[in-house]
Amino acid sequence: MNLLELLQDQLSGPVVDQLSKTIRADKEQTANAAEGVFATLVSALSRNAAKPEAGSALMNALDRDHDGSILNDVMGMLGGAQPTAKANNGMGILDHILGGKADNVVQMISKTSGLNFLQSSELMKLLAPMVMGTLGKAKQQSGFDLGGLSQILTGSVQQASQKREGMSLIEKVLDADGDGNIMDDLAGMGMKVLGGFFRK
Repeated sequence: MNLLELLQDQLSGPVVDQLSKTIRADKEQTANAAEGVFATLVSALSRNAAKPEAGSALMNALDRDHDGSILNDVMGMLGGAQPTAKANNGMGILDHILGGKADNVVQMISKTSGLNFLQSSELMKLLAPMVMGTLGKAKQQSGFDLGGLSQILTGSVQQASQKREGMSLIEKVLDADGDGNIMDDLAGMGMKVLGGFFRK
């Protein structure tokens, strides 16, 4: 199971249209940024799942709040529908997944996609419930334990890393110490656009 490919499948034309309208951005920029957001959140989840305490908290969140039902009406979710508060609470999800790294990630998405900071932040809040919903649906269907969860996430990241150079940038941002100098790091890496992660 490749979680990133499952997420990419969610980015249909109508979904990208709705996302771009909501954040008031170009469709292509929105699609590229969305791919970067998905890759970053899956990488962060993979790191969390590898830590016993954080991994247990993630499993509990999937069991309690994320059964995948929001994927039954993605357009409704993006339009503001709230099946349950926690399942659709993008900011809360991002806080749990990224902790103090959220601003660094927003800066990276903004820098690499051409979206501004507010557009990138809003896009991340819209997509975070889709990531957890997709992971929760996979758990419902396969019944994996924490070890299985970690294996799926790690495998998805490894497959993406073999195909796309951008994954190394994501790892660098997630490793950053939060000192606010991430933009300097990005500039020094000869930045390449994150978009196209899933295209050969």
